Amino acid sequence: MGRTKTNELGLLAADYNGRPSTLCPGCGHNSISNQIQQAAFEHSLDQHFVVKMSGIGCSSKTPAYFMGRSHAFNTIHGRMPSVTTGVMLANHQLKAIGVSGDGDTGNIGFSQFKHLVRRNVPMVYIIENNGVYGLTKGQFSATADYGQKTKYAGKNELPAIDLCAEALLADCSFVARSFSGDAKQIRSLLRAAFSHRGTAVIDIISPCVTFNDAADSTKSYFWGKEHREILNEVGFVRGQEDIAVDYEEGKSQDVQLHDGSWV
Repeated sequence: MGRTKTNELGLLAADYNGRPSTLCPGCGHNSISNQIQQAAFEHSLDQHFVVKMSGIGCSSKTPAYFMGRSHAFNTIHGRMPSVTTGVMLANHQLKAIGVSGDGDTGNIGFSQFKHLVRRNVPMVYIIENNGVYGLTKGQFSATADYGQKTKYAGKNELPAIDLCAEALLADCSFVARSFSGDAKQIRSLLRAAFSHRGTAVIDIISPCVTFNDAADSTKSYFWGKEHREILNEVGFVRGQEDIAVDYEEGKSQDVQLHDGSWV
């Protein structure tokens, strides 16, 4: 009889589920939520010590879709960084996972984002970046492509802000960029971020299938897949104690590994 895979806490992947998503079918945010859930399971995060933080927007709805046994707080627009700073000052035992959008972080919350990174607040800061305000009919955000045209917003006349570059300028010690269509890479980045001491910023290009998925947009599925160049694959390997077993010659014994699997 096969064994159901559990993590170090004895939990199943399904134990990290949240509520069903209410976002548009095909939204890149849903894929990111799935990978957060899977990475948290693989990393054996104790949900009772996890606090999910968010601001306002499509991205900020997503913490409801994973880790339903954890704590959560939905702040006002652009104010997730300052509230998270207060949370972490009040309770150092918590692990904070913030989910924000390009508008929530790059526009109204830009100054708060910069100061949070400068202070090196211990948290995983995930930006679900689609270049538009999907919740309010597709207006351009600060990360939208210069000169881009869309049906509803017209032409973007402003240069884009690079949120990874801004994090680096503020001396962030963990900065990464990924694409919602690359589930394996996102999981590895998340697990590395969970282990990082300090602010870990992950900017994930996450296509808005309703307002910004045209082939010429750098925030589209087409662009992400066509411009994916694999330089190397670096997975996350968590340090663990050696597993040693004694058994008689000619005998065999099942051994449970740290990830819950058996050999």
